[in-house]
Amino acid sequence: MRISFIGSGNVATHLAAAFKNAGHQIVQVYSPTQANADILAYHVKAEAVYKLSDLSQQVDLIIISVKDDAIADVAKNLNTTRAIIVHTSGSTPLHVLNNNQQYGVFYPLQTLSKIKEVDMREVYLAVEASSDNVLNKLKGLAQDISNHVIELDSEKRLSLHVAAVFASNFTNHLYTLAKHVLTKNGLDFDLLIPLIREVADKVATFNPEDVQTGPAVRNDQAIIHKHMDFLKNDETLLAVYELLSQQIINLYHKD
Repeated sequence: MRISFIGSGNVATHLAAAFKNAGHQIVQVYSPTQANADILAYHVKAEAVYKLSDLSQQVDLIIISVKDDAIADVAKNLNTTRAIIVHTSGSTPLHVLNNNQQYGVFYPLQTLSKIKEVDMREVYLAVEASSDNVLNKLKGLAQDISNHVIELDSEKRLSLHVAAVFASNFTNHLYTLAKHVLTKNGLDFDLLIPLIREVADKVATFNPEDVQTGPAVRNDQAIIHKHMDFLKNDETLLAVYELLSQQIINLYHKD
């Protein structure tokens, strides 16, 4: 396929590289920030463009990979009857693209950063489309770069994205808070790495609810209050600790 990208961020960077490596041609990369367009275009041997009006109509697929609140406006400014138009958002519904003739969604369920390579073969790709014909094309394209292609409607994709925020974004923020506690007390975050890996390994095998550990699941009030006293000079950490501890207690000690 001949593919162009609108956007040059984390998702666009990984998808463009994956498609190129799978034998597809990346035709153009658009970004209003010239340097960003230039960098991604260079890596995938594409043309960098800085105005939407400069996008070629002679492509098979245009991937919109921008902030969610910009997707609809970008789509309305595209004037193509040939290309399939897709976005990569987890929470934006399919219908925001319905001013186009052929459209769909191509959502990679993974935390993606330019600074770290990801094996796209192991990434779940959720697809949705305006017609069976478009859906089949998107599935085939997804299978070129991933071993895990699933079809989800907009509502199920939204629920998946919400779950991913809990499992990834919030978890990473808790790692940040943990690092703050350690750094403040002269300890290295690396001490937690074996623990973090073990938790990730366990939840890949068991129901997370069945492998919860710690003072809250035991309702060990003496330790909980000792920890809260330790955190008393940091209102943010104290509030998070208290909230999560109480939620765990409520789940496991309903009586």
